[in-house]
Amino acid sequence: MSSTAGGGSTQTGSVTGPAERLGFKPGMVIQELGWDNDTDDDLRVAIEDALDADMVDGDYGNVADAVLLWWRKEDGDLVDGLVDSLTDLVGGGVIWLLTPKIGRPNAVDAADIAEAAPVAGLAQTTTAAVSKDWAATRLVAPKTPA
Repeated sequence: MSSTAGGGSTQTGSVTGPAERLGFKPGMVIQELGWDNDTDDDLRVAIEDALDADMVDGDYGNVADAVLLWWRKEDGDLVDGLVDSLTDLVGGGVIWLLTPKIGRPNAVDAADIAEAAPVAGLAQTTTAAVSKDWAATRLVAPKTPA
């Protein structure tokens, strides 16, 4: 039995980078919102390397396969930010909400994310370790009955 309590990690044969943990693959269109001088440049480069393309911004004007939303406590109302991030998201696409980890300046409490997601019409599914300073939370639109 192995344990990852305390932030440790276990290897299962192949090493995956942060972009792969987020499900990003070459050819995908990823819209990046909320970029600022405190974002993790190493993570951004790893994502663009995995995509073999640059991420697009809020002015893209077409659909994106996923949205990478950098969000800090000081950025305002999280519900509004999540709703805005849905604008160009393709049906079935995901939002990866990146927030400063607890203990870092402008950290967003997990309870705030859990509260904001359903109000914005999203469901929180998983989290991923992607950076030493940023936590990633995967949000999706709930499936609707056909």
